[in-house]
Amino acid sequence: GKRILAATSTAERLRPTSAKVREALFDILRNRLPGAVFLDLYAGTGTVGFEALSRGADKVVFVETDLVRVRAIQGIARELGFLDKSFINQCPASDFLRKAADQKAAFDIIFADPPYRSEDITTLLPIIAGGKLLTEEGVLIAEHYFKLKVPDAEGSLRKQKTYRYGDTLLTLYRKSEAGKE
Repeated sequence: GKRILAATSTAERLRPTSAKVREALFDILRNRLPGAVFLDLYAGTGTVGFEALSRGADKVVFVETDLVRVRAIQGIARELGFLDKSFINQCPASDFLRKAADQKAAFDIIFADPPYRSEDITTLLPIIAGGKLLTEEGVLIAEHYFKLKVPDAEGSLRKQKTYRYGDTLLTLYRKSEAGKE
């Protein structure tokens, strides 16, 4: 219920996830959030990650390249009382994912919201699938422009469903079940 203001920066213009899309995202994730380890790639202001915490996620890892935004996320985590459940990383998403894979990290939910019309999601999918970064029941949700064609499958990841909200899509991926390729 708290408003989070965007930190200004010299980096690319921020396009936060709209309230409508955020509401839809958390409807989709509703039963998965309690106790979850949530990865917020391209965190921006951290709004999605903080909402995950407020809805019961146990831990959120924020990944953001811009130092001004990283400092803002740290301040907001402190203000909201989530500092002990917030892990903030300043680096490119692909670098973070490679390092997390090397450390055998696994997440229950990965939310990727790359710059709006970029094709970064197509770069991230192989890293996530190859790095085994999702838990067995984990999900990846990518927010992207509706004209961006994302793959139906990448390694062990399979597209389950795509939801459309105006010119924004939320695409849900899960690991395929053994033997069901």
